[in-house]
Amino acid sequence: MNQTSTFQASTFQASTFQASTFQASTVSAAPGTRLYFLDWVRILAFFVLVLYHVGMYYVSWGWHVKSAAASSALEPLMMLSSPWRLGLLFLVSGVAARFMLKKLGATTFMRRRSARLLIPLVFGMLVIVPPQPYFEIIEKIAYQGSYLDFMGQYLRAYHGFCNKDGCLALPTWNHLWFVAYLWCYTIALAALALACGARLDKLSQRLGQLLHGWKLFVLPVAALLALRVALNHRFPSTHALVDDWHNHAHYFLLFLAGALLAGERQFWARLEAARWFGLGLAAFGWCGIEVVIAWPDALVPPADLPYWRLAYSLCHSLMVWSAITAVCGFAHRHLQFDSAKRRYLTQAVFPVYILHQSLIVVLAHALKPAKLAPALEGPMLVVLTLAISFGAFEIIRRNRLLQTLFGATLTEAVAAAPAGARAQPLAA
Repeated sequence: MNQTSTFQASTFQASTFQASTFQASTVSAAPGTRLYFLDWVRILAFFVLVLYHVGMYYVSWGWHVKSAAASSALEPLMMLSSPWRLGLLFLVSGVAARFMLKKLGATTFMRRRSARLLIPLVFGMLVIVPPQPYFEIIEKIAYQGSYLDFMGQYLRAYHGFCNKDGCLALPTWNHLWFVAYLWCYTIALAALALACGARLDKLSQRLGQLLHGWKLFVLPVAALLALRVALNHRFPSTHALVDDWHNHAHYFLLFLAGALLAGERQFWARLEAARWFGLGLAAFGWCGIEVVIAWPDALVPPADLPYWRLAYSLCHSLMVWSAITAVCGFAHRHLQFDSAKRRYLTQAVFPVYILHQSLIVVLAHALKPAKLAPALEGPMLVVLTLAISFGAFEIIRRNRLLQTLFGATLTEAVAAAPAGARAQPLAA
């Protein structure tokens, strides 16, 4: 069962991470302590993202630009993180959002989140993202116009860049779709908090008490599987916001789970205890996914196709939740500490996230005439992308206007939850 992609708006998205997920926000797990491990999860997930998007240049899946050496060789390795990366970041974003909501109140929370997410989203769509579709049409339809010519068409929402697979929708947010989705989910969380009041805390307690033992895995996997079976075939991924109902159901469920479980200290401790089991289940799910993908279509009778899809969906859902529990469990065990590096990287990740994919596309296109071997070119793309991104952050962090445009948060409130209290927010 092979994966295919098209030259459509959905093609021009790249899976990516985040927004408030990458904001400098830290939450408390226990009286007097902070959930530093979730900051480290965000940071490490970003570095996986850079590797993943460089990998997209070399696989057969649709992306903005493609290497002449693109093949399916790396795709099994890409699938090690593809099913769960975004779900993990939405869950962690939900945790951060809940603590900010409790600290700021719904009205201030919505105002601050809107400024932090929507300003970088609009700026990114107008300034940072356009090089991606520009080089895409150069490579895919041999566009001959200048960048200024293209920008005139981009700003006029020109939809005439087409090939046999479809037309490019402009303007686009490409990898910044995550920011748009996260803003919608944070507003929904604030509305839920206003509607439920104190009942939201009671719901959090009940959910935290429910997810233990076998229920820690079976119930979330069953929920994810039910959503996938019901919606994925009818609403394939587009990242276009208005028609992406399976992605919304999947990601908002994980975002809401993070928000509800944010202050449930025993839940995070259970993930640590279950980390090896979760890792094993995630590996099993990955094996199942790869078997279904690799199995020749000709050997699957048409009557059996629904069962193969169900098997794929089960393995996918199992891998999503099990990998999330494993990552959070291992992080809770080994990364519950602060350092100057954590503080710096937490501040840098969101601006670097905004920049990284455009840099990969531009650098990959620029290096193509050199015809470097992928084993050399790939690491070069990673190093150059990180070096330029963090160099840019050094400029951004020194200019207030750029801080606003890139959603940079350069201060943290250093505090701890009062003794005996439930977990409280520590930073906006």
